[in-house]
Amino acid sequence: MIKFFKNFRKDEDGAVTVDWVVLTAAVVALAAVAYTQVRAGASDLAGSVESALSGVSVLTPNFSN
Repeated sequence: MIKFFKNFRKDEDGAVTVDWVVLTAAVVALAAVAYTQVRAGASDLAGSVESALSGVSVLTPNFSN
């Protein structure tokens, strides 16, 4: 029984899997934060463009001459 526990303590097969799970979770979390920041900036930019273009009138040329 003691030999089993010593071998179990030395076994590192699952350690690599845990490392990859933690790394993947960190990448997903950073992607979510980046998406939130880009979304907020794009929304602010769209609002600024809308307010800048709201009072603009476009003239069309008359080529019937």
